[in-house]
Amino acid sequence: MTDETQQAAIEAAQAVVDQVSSYQYSAEDSTIAQQLDEGLAQAKVSLDDEERTRILAEIDGLKDEESSTPQVRSATPVE
Repeated sequence: MTDETQQAAIEAAQAVVDQVSSYQYSAEDSTIAQQLDEGLAQAKVSLDDEERTRILAEIDGLKDEESSTPQVRSATPVE
């Protein structure tokens, strides 16, 4: 995978995370996870399990309004 492809995947995943963080952060954890997974599938990118778990935890942390939107560190395009 080229650096450009990797960067595009990260940017697409970040857009999904931003949207879910903005609109769903106060929802139930299962709803947040579902919205994240659906958005990633539509963007045709995936996160490894560790990255997904970290992002979901950070979105949950937004409920205290002291956290900032999680930043995607790695993502891969779905073939």
